[in-house]
Amino acid sequence: MGARFQRNNTLSIFFFSLFFFATTACAQNGTQTAEQTVASQPVLTSQIVSSPSKPLPKVKIKTTLGDIVLELYPEKAPKTVENFLRYVKKGHYNKTIFHRVIDNFMIQGGGLDIKMNEKPTEAAITNEAGKAFEQGLKNDIGTIAMARMQDPNSAKAQFYINVNNNDFLNYQPIGVGDPVVVMKNGEPITLPRSRALVAAAGYTPFGKVIEGWETVEKIKGVTTGENGIHQNVPHKPITILSIQLMK
Repeated sequence: MGARFQRNNTLSIFFFSLFFFATTACAQNGTQTAEQTVASQPVLTSQIVSSPSKPLPKVKIKTTLGDIVLELYPEKAPKTVENFLRYVKKGHYNKTIFHRVIDNFMIQGGGLDIKMNEKPTEAAITNEAGKAFEQGLKNDIGTIAMARMQDPNSAKAQFYINVNNNDFLNYQPIGVGDPVVVMKNGEPITLPRSRALVAAAGYTPFGKVIEGWETVEKIKGVTTGENGIHQNVPHKPITILSIQLMK
């Protein structure tokens, strides 16, 4: 739990090291390789959704640093959107915090209160990263996605907003018998297949910021540090006052 990890843009190594993504927030330095392009801000449109059959649901996240409006994509990640909205409607996110913030990577919240206590959740949901990926929904800058533990099907309530194009978090198809070679410290290594399949499952994006990117910018720019077992915790708490479904 206390080990520190360098972020590179190879998916698999990062998955196993860091992404006990949901509740434990393992350490991560937040450094960036030369190959990784830092995006400045998302395109605040619905370009990734083509001809939805009905109006897309929108939610407003009210925080102590401002508001963020999200558009959700139930046709691309139906179980994930349904799960998120269930927590929204029951008020689960009210008075939770953004407890993990890494500039040029993501901001994560929705599970811990201001005292760093985890709120009770319902059962985990099925990972839909593959379904979303096949329909063009990826972990691009501005998208919201579900945090999870190492088990691909362990997402519950916590979410994160990508503040960079994090391709290494996307679903990656692996054929039967394919060798899985990744780069670690500039050297190629072959992953055991069981570990590779966990990495390839990806993290499920299910919506996108359409208003309030300036609030995301404020959040991602705060100073952070350690808080107990947690890393990258904002020194001054950033509270999610509420998340409400917009009409």
